[in-house]
Amino acid sequence: MGAATWIAGAVLIVIGEWVRLAGVAAAGTVTRRRSRNVQRLVDYGIFQWVRNPLYVGNFLIWMGFVVISGVLWFLPVAIVIFGIEYTLIVAYEEGVLESIFGGEYIEYKKSAPRWLPRPPRASVKRTGEHDWGEAWRSETSTFLQYAALALVFIGKQRFLAR
Repeated sequence: MGAATWIAGAVLIVIGEWVRLAGVAAAGTVTRRRSRNVQRLVDYGIFQWVRNPLYVGNFLIWMGFVVISGVLWFLPVAIVIFGIEYTLIVAYEEGVLESIFGGEYIEYKKSAPRWLPRPPRASVKRTGEHDWGEAWRSETSTFLQYAALALVFIGKQRFLAR
């Protein structure tokens, strides 16, 4: 766990958290709950780049912490675990959204990729409200979890250095 792994991991975590924050700022915190009570289809902001920005952000954050841990052999294992878990979650959520929004959601699926972000086509650009303050507040517990994990890794590094 040298400086290079800390820097590389921190970069992945910061990018991942930025993607998460952009998703929460656009969608609001109510979309982060497992519920069929969905009020609106969020298809603007980062959701034009990718349909699942919170999950893409989570993936980058996971990979960042794996890199910081120094247990790089775990990267492919983490990717497989993540892939299985989130593929099942997304399949359920997409079914819910399709049953609620029908053709509107099907058209949205054609314009935004599920996992790999890409810039939206100029003809499809949409705008909407973003509440960055709410996004930051809702991520407070997430930031505390990052701090706790960082302390564990620092403790591990110091303990093993003895």
